Amino acid sequence: MKRSHPTIADLAAYDEIIDVRSPDEFAEDHIPGAINCPVLDNEQRARVGTIYKQVSPFEAKKIGAALVSGNIARHLQERFLDRPKNWKPLIYCWRGGDRSGSMTTVFRAIGWAAGQLEGGYKSWRSHVIGQLAELPGQFRFTVICGATGNGKTRILQALGERGEQILDLETLACHKGSVLGVLPDQPQPSQKAFETALLQALSALDPARPVFVEAESRKIGNLHVPEALIERIRLGDCVTVDATLEARVRFLLKDYDYFLCRPELLTPRLDVLRTQQSRETIARWHEQVQAADWPALVRELLELHYDPLYHRSQHHNFTGMRHPEIFATDDLSPAGIARLADAIAQSRTAQTA
Repeated sequence: MKRSHPTIADLAAYDEIIDVRSPDEFAEDHIPGAINCPVLDNEQRARVGTIYKQVSPFEAKKIGAALVSGNIARHLQERFLDRPKNWKPLIYCWRGGDRSGSMTTVFRAIGWAAGQLEGGYKSWRSHVIGQLAELPGQFRFTVICGATGNGKTRILQALGERGEQILDLETLACHKGSVLGVLPDQPQPSQKAFETALLQALSALDPARPVFVEAESRKIGNLHVPEALIERIRLGDCVTVDATLEARVRFLLKDYDYFLCRPELLTPRLDVLRTQQSRETIARWHEQVQAADWPALVRELLELHYDPLYHRSQHHNFTGMRHPEIFATDDLSPAGIARLADAIAQSRTAQTA
């Protein structure tokens, strides 16, 4: 009788998930919780592929089989010799073909009840896409709005610390969501990995309770927020944080202090704004960087770039901005943010009671 392959629905039935693709493939995205035991490393996969195209499939399979056998033997010696007889691993590659099939065959011959994922990583990717098209519609979002520098992400995280449900898109995207939002030494994930993380975050939420989220555009740095999610967020109720300009300047000087320590990171980011600001303005900003006149620079960035951008976009994009609840403050210190989070949580609780 032909053995049926497990599917994505069977993931929880296995003790360990093993991704046998190359390290580069694994780094781009993988099933959450999987470990990487490549049967071909990056260089070997490229080499076999070249032989396949330039010489023949037969020669490629011979070389590939030798490499795969050696790598499986090494993984057995280094990672799996301590696994008990009743251990049940799930193994996958790109599409559930030869790479995962080879390791599955060896593991079954040993006596382990190894499963080979039907469709491989491609089946996981299809699952992610399908779920991200459906799941957002189950949730009611409360959107934290406000111009740049109002501490929205910090308020969102403070709400999470108070037991509220949150979806922190900027943390998942490793980006603060603006032209200056790049985080030094923290590259953004791939689009696929971002979407996998989004699915994990959404799957952990209770649809019966509201979810707080920060107002975002369709792109966070280089990453796109899935269409169904951004559209659902834009239908949510809005609360607006309205801090004074001075409070926002003080907050940003602390929140973006890595630019102050490494101004060489800031200069190229300012140059991105050349299409939106005059040459004179950009030159003045560069002079302020050179002089370390950070308060003046931050104030001008808010007044000349971020605030006009915010006022053009928010009322157009978010339905709830027609009648937002406004929380004014002149204090965005940690204590001030804590008070804002308390006030927002209490207000939303009262409205849904």
